[in-house]
Amino acid sequence: MIVTNNVTLRYGKKLLFEDVSIKFTPGNCYGLIGANGAGKSTFLKILSGEIEPNNGEVVIPKMERLSVLKQNHYEYDNEKVLNTVIMGNQRLYSIMKEREELYSKTDFSDEDGIRAGKLEGEFAELDGWDAESSAAILLEGLGISSVLHDKYMKELSGVQKVKVLLAQALFGKPDVLLLDEPTNHLDIAATHWLEEFLIDFENTVIVVSHDRHFLNKVCTHIADIDYGKIQLYTGNYDFWYESSQLALKQAKESNKKKEDKINELKEFIQRFSANASKSKQATSRKKLLEKIELDEIKPSTRKYPFIDFKPNREIGNDVLTVKNLSKTIDGKKILNDISFTLSKDDKIAFIVSDGLAETTLFKILMGELEADSGEISWGITTTSAYFPKDNSKYFDNDKTLVEWLMEYSYEKNETFVRGFLGRMLFSGEEALKKSNVISGGEKVRCMLSKMMLSGANILILDEPTNHLDLESITALNNGLCNFPGVILFVSHDHQFIQTIANRIFEITPEGLIDKKVTYDEYLNLD
Repeated sequence: MIVTNNVTLRYGKKLLFEDVSIKFTPGNCYGLIGANGAGKSTFLKILSGEIEPNNGEVVIPKMERLSVLKQNHYEYDNEKVLNTVIMGNQRLYSIMKEREELYSKTDFSDEDGIRAGKLEGEFAELDGWDAESSAAILLEGLGISSVLHDKYMKELSGVQKVKVLLAQALFGKPDVLLLDEPTNHLDIAATHWLEEFLIDFENTVIVVSHDRHFLNKVCTHIADIDYGKIQLYTGNYDFWYESSQLALKQAKESNKKKEDKINELKEFIQRFSANASKSKQATSRKKLLEKIELDEIKPSTRKYPFIDFKPNREIGNDVLTVKNLSKTIDGKKILNDISFTLSKDDKIAFIVSDGLAETTLFKILMGELEADSGEISWGITTTSAYFPKDNSKYFDNDKTLVEWLMEYSYEKNETFVRGFLGRMLFSGEEALKKSNVISGGEKVRCMLSKMMLSGANILILDEPTNHLDLESITALNNGLCNFPGVILFVSHDHQFIQTIANRIFEITPEGLIDKKVTYDEYLNLD
């Protein structure tokens, strides 16, 4: 259990939280949601003690252990993988090291024996005898095979390090588990394993995630950050969304009825206040009017960009044919004899193993890489727009966002470009930001703006939901669902794939697996 009492945090004039008092109880998983900048990660840091609030306190009962998903992937480079996981329970790991040092002494004394006895008792209480096997089970569940367990962390890839640090956070049954974006870079199998782990977890979990399917699967409650307050809702993300929208609708309807009543009373008072026979009724209505108060309805800090892809030309039946495409990079075969044909209604999700194969294919289709062999044939009615996984080269300049987008706009008009940027949440001074200093999420919105202005009838998107908040993901999701052209995309977002794709491609070392099914149907295939 973890409790906050009147927690307040300010950065200068900016208020992040004010008088937040919440009890997070065992057996529940809380999804912490809010707009970008609302303070989700900051609140987790307050809970973990990494940041001290200006006022208030965080209370964790004595003897309860809190575990946090670490974000620094290089922190444990000189440690072995298995040891890194066990370090998740720092007390147990320190006991293990001290035991090891004691038993390796050549001059083992009576005093050492007494100390060893105390350590053995605590070691057993902390399930020390099962520590290595428990750590190994976590690693295997997340896709880190046993051959890597004795390697040093610096020998692992970035994605593998992420998985090890997640295993570290989960290790040793912590009483309170704080997870900031735990599904980032996880493959399908690892994400599913984590979902099942958290569903079965008996203690307290507080998680920040932009994955709506994940939040729906694991959360028993939603903690919504808005206007410096945190409001708890029972249920998962979809339940929160429906109930919060219903509450807003009801409040607006209630105010509308009150406004109608106010207008009716004002009209009566105005008509009959000078009429002697009606003066008593007019006075009575004045008193009634004074008692009516409209409910305060604050507009949410959440903002949804307007994402709408409109092709300039309808796509024909002849879209794209790929025959026997192969590509080797640094001696490794990335694409092996890939062949497929697209039809004009295809919305294709590429299921990612390591991501390199899909990115390589997209670059070849867009002419950024040459294949070693094979043929690509585009239909004459096709035009394509590309969202690359790495978009840094597009922002290596000091242009304002207005100047940046003007380059890709068919309307060379500042008013038009500013209006377009405004729809993508860059209003006023935001549109004059320099392109080389904007955030990852802002870069994504700029790239999507560029794609919308292209009028393309084929969209190729390589992990477009990375860096986006839930609101932008929802807007992009809806925009792609409404797009009448062809879509080729890679994403780790389950709901995103399920609602958009009608065909699944999986690139394997042997070639391409092509399934004309939805994502859920694909996952349930034997």
